[in-house]
Amino acid sequence: MDKYIAEMLGTFVLVFINNGVVANVLLKKTKGNAQQQWMLITLAAGLAVTFGIFVAMFKSGAHINPAVSIAMLVIGKINMIDTIFYIIFQMIGGIIGALMVYLAYKKHYDATTDESLKLATFSTGPAIRNKKWNIITEILATFMLVGLVVTVTSPQVNLDDSLIPIVIGLLVMVLGISLGGSTGFAMNPARDLGPRITHSLLKLGNSDWTYAIIPVIGPVIGGILGAVVFSLYLGGL
Repeated sequence: MDKYIAEMLGTFVLVFINNGVVANVLLKKTKGNAQQQWMLITLAAGLAVTFGIFVAMFKSGAHINPAVSIAMLVIGKINMIDTIFYIIFQMIGGIIGALMVYLAYKKHYDATTDESLKLATFSTGPAIRNKKWNIITEILATFMLVGLVVTVTSPQVNLDDSLIPIVIGLLVMVLGISLGGSTGFAMNPARDLGPRITHSLLKLGNSDWTYAIIPVIGPVIGGILGAVVFSLYLGGL
C-alpha cells in the first residue's frame, strides 16, 4: 500500500505546485499576475515534478504520471496490478492537489470573472484548437519526456539517485519551454484529467470535456513510443 500512497502524494505535490503557479499568474489581484508568465509557469512545473519525485521515489519509483506507468508496463518494468493502482492513486493525487490550489486561491477565484482563466489553473488547453495537431504535439512532447526519463534512469547513465529528481524536473521545464506553447504541455493524464474533474465538481464553468481526451490519449501514446524507442536504443526491452 505504501507505494500506492506514494504515487498519490507525489502526484498531489506535482499538481499543487504546478497548478498553483498557474493560478498565481492568471487569476486577478495576485502578485504573479504580471509579465514573463510562461517562464514562471515552466520553471515551477519543473520544480513541481522534482519535488513530487522526491516525495515518491523511494517507495514507488515516482512515476506520478499514468503515461509513465503505462509505458513502464509495456517495457516490462512494472506489473499490471501495480499499473492499475498507480493510475488510480495518481488521479486521486491530482484531484486533491487541484482542490488545494482552489482553497489557497479561493478569494482570487471569486474575483476572476473569466471562466477560461479559471479552467487554465486546473487543466491544459490549446493555443490553436485543432485536435489532430494538438494530439500530435502531446505525443511528441511525451515521447521526449518518457524517452529521456528512461535514459537518465538507465544503468548506462548511472546517475546518482539523489540527482534524478532534479534532472527530470529540468527536463520538464525544458520541454515546457520548447514544446509547451501549443497545448500547454500536459504530458501527464493525472496532471490534466484529475484537476479537470475537480474543476467540474466545483462548478467553476465549462470544463471543456470535448478537449479532455487529447491530454490523456496523446501522452499515453507518446509515453509508450518513447519508452520502447529509448529502451531499444539502450540495449533492448
